[in-house]
Amino acid sequence: MTLAQSRKPSWRDYRPGPAMLVTAAFIGPGTVTTASLAGAANGFALLWALVFAIIGAVILQNMAGRIGILRERGLAEAILLEIPGNIGRLAMAALILAALVIGNAAYEGGNLGGAVAGAQILLPAEYSGKQPLILVIAALAGLLFLFGGQKLLTGILTILVSVMSLAFITAALAGGIDFAALASGLVPSLPDGTTLTAIALIGTTIVPYNLFLHAALARDKWTDIADDRKQDAVAEMKRDTLIAVSLGGLISIAILSTAATFVFSQSLAITSAADMAQQIAPVAGDWATLTIGIGLFAAGLTSAITAPLATALIVQELFAVFSVERDQHSKGSSTLYKVTGLSIIAIGAAIGFADISLLSLILTAQIANGLLLPLVAILLYRLVFHGGGDGPASLLQKIPAMAIIMVTLLLSARQLYLVIEKLGAS
Repeated sequence: MTLAQSRKPSWRDYRPGPAMLVTAAFIGPGTVTTASLAGAANGFALLWALVFAIIGAVILQNMAGRIGILRERGLAEAILLEIPGNIGRLAMAALILAALVIGNAAYEGGNLGGAVAGAQILLPAEYSGKQPLILVIAALAGLLFLFGGQKLLTGILTILVSVMSLAFITAALAGGIDFAALASGLVPSLPDGTTLTAIALIGTTIVPYNLFLHAALARDKWTDIADDRKQDAVAEMKRDTLIAVSLGGLISIAILSTAATFVFSQSLAITSAADMAQQIAPVAGDWATLTIGIGLFAAGLTSAITAPLATALIVQELFAVFSVERDQHSKGSSTLYKVTGLSIIAIGAAIGFADISLLSLILTAQIANGLLLPLVAILLYRLVFHGGGDGPASLLQKIPAMAIIMVTLLLSARQLYLVIEKLGAS
């Protein structure tokens, strides 16, 4: 009997759930790099954008979790079933598949590259060759993907997220944070030339594939519960989401604060979190560099596991909608699930071997996912508030969701503009 079946959940007996995998997914090298560059170039000026993104992530992830619990479906499946006719469904499935597979393959290359960058900080030079490390980390991610059930992965990723928290918070505190400057960063402002960076902070925190991932994991965790217990499960999911995503937000804030304290205040120049680790060594000591290396390695490894997991679940759902055996959702025995996840890892490793710039990979993934995000957010809003069967919703509940959707639309428009601008210049 699950907690949701036996009694109403209490904050005192919290155990990490599906949302911890979401946190492990969005605190990857992309977030580490973006937060580092934001703090290095602008100090605490864009902290408000990060806080806004964290609040937005909590709201949207809660909505996705509701779909999984109340409809007992993943988000991809729920979206397709709302579209009348096979032609419309096929078009939407193709869009979701293209954006998420391309985006997650690029993310996976960045995830493995980030884990390698962290390992290279920690290991002696003779053991820090890039290609051998990519193979080792990809193999580890593949084994955990294949043989780690949700409970095991939640436990492992919770440990790694905790390691990240300790590492980055320790690094931030080492420099003596200027809390007055930090507080001033909570007031929204956009200094010249910072618009794109603010959008990037939001885009790297609210990630479309995490919405699909959360819905599928919530469906699997709270499956086969009685209807009169589902609202208790929703309450448990919301608590899990608030704790896990807030922890991820704290990590992001610590990364930005480290860069603002050590790099911005010293007028240093960096291009990545690994750069920052090297730059702060003379000021904070080698131990601070090591903490960033540990955090970067953990960030890369956690996301290297969750990106193929999310992609495999999404592909499986899309296939299930058009399958005669619609009730077959067992991911553990699905060949399609395994082949999809391992393919994402293999593509990511191949990208790593090709020595493509980590920053370029992150940009590619953010563009693919940023273009999909507003569409997914709108469909998610419709499913939760106008799809029927999810219970009444007040205007107070709808307004935050509508605000997040408006921001995602602006984010997508800005990214599309940049793509067109680059194509025109080439």
